[in-house]
Amino acid sequence: MKTNVAKLYSLPYDAVKTYVAAGLFVLGNIALPQLCHLMPQGGMVWLPIYFFTLVGAYKYGWRVGLLTAVLSPVLNSLLFGMPAVAVLPAILLKSCVLAVAAGLAASYFKKASLWALATVVLAYQVVGTLGEWAMCGSFAVAVQDFRLGIPGMLLQVAGGYWFINHVIKR
Repeated sequence: MKTNVAKLYSLPYDAVKTYVAAGLFVLGNIALPQLCHLMPQGGMVWLPIYFFTLVGAYKYGWRVGLLTAVLSPVLNSLLFGMPAVAVLPAILLKSCVLAVAAGLAASYFKKASLWALATVVLAYQVVGTLGEWAMCGSFAVAVQDFRLGIPGMLLQVAGGYWFINHVIKR
């Protein structure tokens, strides 16, 4: 019986492949939010800005993840006004926590499993929610992802698993 185990990497900052991979994931994080924003509250429900950050960090390491985590929301905000500048710090916090958590989880678990990805998504959401609460002072605003974004979190786990293990397996 053949198993589907994706190769996971931890690319260094001095490798061209790091920047090529990050660039491709940033493009994904620009395109996917644009599609999701065609639906009412699509960004708040599907949390698309985090998807390729999770995939990139888990597959290619925290460095690719951090590049994607910082560049994606900033470029989206500059190009399309979404996310709004006022929420950019909270999104950057969550994105960076996601990148580090995914990179660490990949190096610890050595494979992309649903359980590992669910742990990463839950970790970045909990830490990010606490950070957002500290930044904005509103618990209701901070827990918005948990109120509206459950479909997006599930997409990150299931879609991330599929993308890592079947689309970019090598």
